[in-house]
Amino acid sequence: MLKRLLPITTALLLFIGNPAWSGSYQYMDAQTVKQKLESHAPLSLVDIQVEEEYAQHRIVGALPSYAYPVKSEADRAKLAALSPHLMTSEDPVVVVCPRGGGGAERAYDYLLSQGLDAKRLYILEQGQQGWPYPELLVKN
Repeated sequence: MLKRLLPITTALLLFIGNPAWSGSYQYMDAQTVKQKLESHAPLSLVDIQVEEEYAQHRIVGALPSYAYPVKSEADRAKLAALSPHLMTSEDPVVVVCPRGGGGAERAYDYLLSQGLDAKRLYILEQGQQGWPYPELLVKN
């Protein structure tokens, strides 16, 4: 019995110790992002919306990745293309997702796995859909 429980217990401890599982994501609200944009404070907005949504509406200065839903190797490769820029900077990085949910969390987890400092990484609360400042949107 003990032999069967040991691998399960070990796996459970590893799973619980994983920051992504614990839901320990940092969020930045729209008002803070707005203030940073207006004051020209250092900030990298990583937009993961699909290409069509990005073309329709995006926050000024957002970097396109088109990585949504960040479930496949192809999606992660799109984020990887931005990694050199993100890794050589010390700016805060805010992931912009359509709604600030699962896709943003997967992008966050991926960027952490690539070595991005967790202290610099955020998810935009409520994502693009919850962005209340039309004056800071680019629309086509």
